[in-house]
Amino acid sequence: MAQISINKPKRRELLLYIGPGFLIYAFVVLLPIIFSLRYSFLEWSGGKNAKFIGLNNYIELMNDKDFWWALKNNLFIIVVCVIGQIGIAFLLATAMNSKLLKLNRLHRTLLFLPVVLSAVVIGFLWTIMYNKDAGLINLFLKVIGHPEWIKAWLDDPGIVLTSVSIPLIWQYMGLYLVIFLAAYQGIPKDVFEVAEIDGASGLKKMWYITLPLIMDTFKVALMLCIAGNMKVFDHIFIMTNGGPGNASTVVAQFAYNNSFIKFKLGYGSAISIAIMIVSLILIVLSRKVGGKNHA
Repeated sequence: MAQISINKPKRRELLLYIGPGFLIYAFVVLLPIIFSLRYSFLEWSGGKNAKFIGLNNYIELMNDKDFWWALKNNLFIIVVCVIGQIGIAFLLATAMNSKLLKLNRLHRTLLFLPVVLSAVVIGFLWTIMYNKDAGLINLFLKVIGHPEWIKAWLDDPGIVLTSVSIPLIWQYMGLYLVIFLAAYQGIPKDVFEVAEIDGASGLKKMWYITLPLIMDTFKVALMLCIAGNMKVFDHIFIMTNGGPGNASTVVAQFAYNNSFIKFKLGYGSAISIAIMIVSLILIVLSRKVGGKNHA
């Protein structure tokens, strides 16, 4: 059999292949981070009147109760969405893989459809559904004979965070479903067949076989979920604008308000850098979930 020789690309060819992608990445990711870091050390409201103040913005941020309140809201949304987005998606993927559900392709398409919709569209759609007088949810509660359950879903500080988390779960659950279904395809069918012969079924098969084998995928899904919900902005801006009061204000909107409403651009940049740092910390912690990789 003739041997196939594989020539390594020359340095110039590598640069031609990688260069354009790296330039785009640098322009849309690296440069904004560098400029935000630079601006975070300034007292700046736009224009040329920028004053270097060192770490004062960060010191002010650490003592800002509104920032910690917004961060608390973010952490609540992350916990709810990890349970809702990843948890429900994993259970659905398990059901589809075990053939408990029929028409799997149809279910997969319908569940993934919200992922491709704009966050603004999702925000408007759920704002209409949550409407106290004419919203679909409250109308449904009237039809089933439970008008006492009717609430102002987006105007009650006690439930507003849960209310804005549900559209996030609904939109992105399909993304994690597809990820888990792809992970299931990498598990040999023989493993499940042997487990069934040994008497494992249902929850035991999911807990002792499926989870260990797709733990790496689970970690990636957890990382994506944390990063995505740490920077959530569009949905909440459309549905509540952070209200009532600041009950649903998240860190990204807090940065937006300081940067583009109060024109504290230096302080807003410091908040943006803080979002990145907190996100990295949470992602590093999430990588510890499940301990060591399973063989």
